[in-house]
Amino acid sequence: MTDALEDAAPAVGDSWQPGRRLIEGLPSVHPIGPMLPALFQEDEFAQRFVAGLDDVMAPIFCTLDNLPSYFDPELAPADFLDWLANWLRVVVEEGWSVERQRRLVSQAVELYRWRSTVRGLRKMVAVYTGAHAEVSESGGVSSSGIPGGAVPGSRRPFLRVKVRLTRPSELEIRHLDALIKASKPAHIPHTLEVVRA
Repeated sequence: MTDALEDAAPAVGDSWQPGRRLIEGLPSVHPIGPMLPALFQEDEFAQRFVAGLDDVMAPIFCTLDNLPSYFDPELAPADFLDWLANWLRVVVEEGWSVERQRRLVSQAVELYRWRSTVRGLRKMVAVYTGAHAEVSESGGVSSSGIPGGAVPGSRRPFLRVKVRLTRPSELEIRHLDALIKASKPAHIPHTLEVVRA
């Protein structure tokens, strides 16, 4: 049934509305004709009239019957992935393949779970670029039974991210810098170093 949903998918964009467009030959699972009173079941005009309504209602019934699939990033129609990404507040780049979009949306909750941590930053960079990030930072936490012990980390906070990309574009670098800025603790300044792989 997912193939029928994919065929019915309108173009991605702000003009997309809930519901699906007409699908040629899709039968209604709840035809209206047999539900009419007996008098109208024998009327040819009434049957033709409600048959047109069946064509309009069939995609809606198909959507409702498959609603759980719309909320699964692995099964959702391609045009609905953009909506899922917006609901989860993740940025899907224009031109990304559907598989890459599905991977990002399916990992969004895990990315939020580790947000503002080194692990989360590495994972976020890996999901968005496909490259491993080397992250160094100034933070640290420890405790001591001796008063006046050395404080871990550096007095000046810093965050350094180094990424190796095969063909980095200026737009990709700016976008990656904005993602790092949004994913790190607000009070820590960061630097991004992009190296050609």
